[in-house]
Amino acid sequence: MKASLLLLSFWAVSQSLLFGQQEADISAYQLTWESHSQNSSASMPLGGGDIGLNVWVEDGELLFYFSRSGTFDEHNTLLKLGRMRIGLTPNLLLDEDEFQQILHLEEGKILIRGSQGLEMVLWVDVEKPVIHLESKADIPLEVSASYESWRHKDRKVEGAANNANSYKWAPPQEVITYADSIQFEDSGVLFYHQNREETVFDPTVALQQLIAVKDELYNPIGSLIFGGWIEGEGFLPNGESSGVYEDTDFNGWRLKSEQAKENHHISIHLHTDQNIAASQWKQKLRNEAASYERHTGKEQSLAWWKEFWDRSYIITDPYRRYVSDSVWRLGRNYQLFRFMLGANAKGDFPTKFNGGLFTVDPVHTDSSMTFTPDHRNWGGGTMTAMNQRLVHFPMIKAGDFDLLAPQLQHYLRLQKTAELRSKVYWGHDGAVFSEQLENFGLPNPTEYGWKRPENFDPGVEYNAWLEYQWDTVLEFCLMMLDVYHYKEQDISQYIPFIKSCLVFFDQHYQYRAASRGIRELDGKGHLVLYPGTANETYKMAYNANSTISGLKVITERMLQLPDQFVDTELREYLEGFLGRIPPLNYREIKGATALAPAKLWERVNNTETPQLYPVYPWGIYGIGKPDLVTAIHTYQEDPDVITFRSHVGWKQDNIFAARLGLTRDARNLTLRKMADADRRFPAFWGPGFDWVPDHNWGGSGMIGMQEMLLQDVGDTLYLFPAWPKEWDVRFKLHAPQNTIIQGEVLGGELLHLEVTPSSREKDVVNLLGKGLREKLQLDATN
Repeated sequence: MKASLLLLSFWAVSQSLLFGQQEADISAYQLTWESHSQNSSASMPLGGGDIGLNVWVEDGELLFYFSRSGTFDEHNTLLKLGRMRIGLTPNLLLDEDEFQQILHLEEGKILIRGSQGLEMVLWVDVEKPVIHLESKADIPLEVSASYESWRHKDRKVEGAANNANSYKWAPPQEVITYADSIQFEDSGVLFYHQNREETVFDPTVALQQLIAVKDELYNPIGSLIFGGWIEGEGFLPNGESSGVYEDTDFNGWRLKSEQAKENHHISIHLHTDQNIAASQWKQKLRNEAASYERHTGKEQSLAWWKEFWDRSYIITDPYRRYVSDSVWRLGRNYQLFRFMLGANAKGDFPTKFNGGLFTVDPVHTDSSMTFTPDHRNWGGGTMTAMNQRLVHFPMIKAGDFDLLAPQLQHYLRLQKTAELRSKVYWGHDGAVFSEQLENFGLPNPTEYGWKRPENFDPGVEYNAWLEYQWDTVLEFCLMMLDVYHYKEQDISQYIPFIKSCLVFFDQHYQYRAASRGIRELDGKGHLVLYPGTANETYKMAYNANSTISGLKVITERMLQLPDQFVDTELREYLEGFLGRIPPLNYREIKGATALAPAKLWERVNNTETPQLYPVYPWGIYGIGKPDLVTAIHTYQEDPDVITFRSHVGWKQDNIFAARLGLTRDARNLTLRKMADADRRFPAFWGPGFDWVPDHNWGGSGMIGMQEMLLQDVGDTLYLFPAWPKEWDVRFKLHAPQNTIIQGEVLGGELLHLEVTPSSREKDVVNLLGKGLREKLQLDATN
């Protein structure tokens, strides 16, 4: 046994010598299934650009759902584009002894093998919205391709089915998902959904008393039109069909190959537009299809995926040294989920926390929900900020700033709407963003309240969970600042947005204080942040620590920017505003100082832990920061923190533990959070508190693993602040100042470390195997 370990160590060291000359091989994470799936819940994700597919083989037929970012209907349901069903004659998929379905992560494709040399390849063009199915076999085959749609007719949406749209549990009128237009055309199938001019946007604007500025508000769903065209080389229309799949009836439009051949190719071209006639939309779609070059698309897509995998990775137990696969699966599931995030690099809208582009028939999440495949809880066009942030924060240390861009650009589009709300409701400046935010920038109408008391403040949601929840936008301001902090890219476009968010808090809480009395600030010249809220949990809060931390960090980070971003006038304002931000609040627990959720609060409404937000995301406390013991005491002794602790869904206790250097807790929580999901695809977690696949579950897991490996304080880069010494790992992560760190740990030793640029090597502090006492003594200036 000792000899074999010694040989392994010699081999691993020899591999490490080549570490800097090659990127990590993720082929070990290639997922292979050798049997058919029972239904859509056992599907495999595939995507690229802004398109997502769920792919599975059932009863000898290849099926896949396909979705695209931004396909919102009149009620803000994120509609799937349809389902494809592929049949073969003779059927070479029936023999499961010859069957394989393989996810090739490194090439962004799914390969399906059958008998007689059958190989079917699905891939999505990253640069153009086109889906491809290519097949070859040793014998000639006839292929049928049926486009199946459950939106072949109008459907009344009732009861809990409305949780998929912006009306949720309280639609003020009848809700109908209107039928798509679907027809055979030019040897293919043309399909599209065109929104009416009036949508959920219109009653929401009226409800929220914004009619006077309606024409100035951003409206991305009115007269939106989306769909596509399906064609096959040598395929012709072959009639319509009908059926039922997972409780939902559908109609099918079938294409069939003219003759049996060894090679076949089917493509689906997609197009989305707004405020144009259907005839114009169709012409644009057909022009794009006519000019499309498959060979170029494949080359560009392969190059994109290669760069994607080369830029970042975490590979745990790379040499499979442990008897259990539990550690190896952490890295595998990290990479699988990052692959899912990569499907929306080019989207106009951000990746959704409640399923992304990969939801399936809802009956497989909740057996009582016998709704259409368009269903997901928590809405389609509703961007719940507390959840969205956990999807997007891990993109920073992964270097995936192209994936982050849709989320940040989404907020920029909403700035004017947010500023108009402040001006109309309260007569002051600044951008106000609610927690459950519609894609057009207004609070979700049902969460806002259809039945509100007369004379209730129209700028406040009449909602026990969401009232005064305005500070989550500060975390997206942090992401904007990190674009410069990490990549040193031009962030001029973000500066007015960040300023406007700060101005809102400054002016709004002076406005509220003045409405109560003669003074706009407290006796020490600080803002009185009341009424407020510490997340959705500590309600009617006075000076919530989550809000204070965000305002303080964003303002300080703005002041650290060079003059090219912050001119003299803005710098003077920020310095004054910083002085008006109140200090953090503390309380005594078991005889020692702990962080408090707020100075005061009236009730506890949820199970979040904002008392630890000064740890994450705001980084006021942590490794190398003053008074770490106070934050650790809060984590270990605060009764609410202990009661609320979990690995499920959006819970971020694994991140808190990592930030605090609590290796054992970070280890145990990560093993639970990043373990295989209870579905066939290991990263289809959930529903947790949301839906399947739960993207804020995977995102918070990714963040935790990154923080266990790498944290930064000033110029100092702390390696392995909470990484178990016994866990072998290879990693490549991004750090501030355009820095990339690659390393490998084997058998408790750091075998290799490469820091780019090399000038940053002096800033690295290796904490592998260090105890908590040593971490408590750290000073980032050393």
